[in-house]
Amino acid sequence: MIDQLDAKLLQLLHNEPRIGVLEASRRLSVARGTVQARLDRMRERGVIRDFGPNLNPAELGYPVTAFITLEIRQQSGHRPVTSGLGDIPEVLEVHTVTGAGDLQCRVVARSDADLQRVIDAIVTLDGVQRTHTVIALAEEIPYRSIPLAKQASEGR
Repeated sequence: MIDQLDAKLLQLLHNEPRIGVLEASRRLSVARGTVQARLDRMRERGVIRDFGPNLNPAELGYPVTAFITLEIRQQSGHRPVTSGLGDIPEVLEVHTVTGAGDLQCRVVARSDADLQRVIDAIVTLDGVQRTHTVIALAEEIPYRSIPLAKQASEGR
């Protein structure tokens, strides 16, 4: 779990990702060592995954986002397919899911026609039986986790 100071620190890092530990400690009115220890602890526990930049695929030339559900052959399991998906740069994330499909992928492409190329690369992977694709029209709420951190810090 995280407490309210952790949540405030995460909010500050979200709002100003380039802020230093010393400035964060000044803004939060706590010792520099406290900020560093909390960052280290949250990193070790996996609360903070990384400190890298959050890239916008559209600004990199990939304005099309799609969600692809994959049905796979169960004999070989998920690993061979997910390994192959990891080799396709346009595959941004993959989740094992319940329901009609086995894997859910978020992918990007340069155009609708380029999306077909990405889908073709996916369906050629050994173990993929069928895909179902939906194209995202607009991003209404981007990926976020700060409201969740705030709620977790309040014990809700």
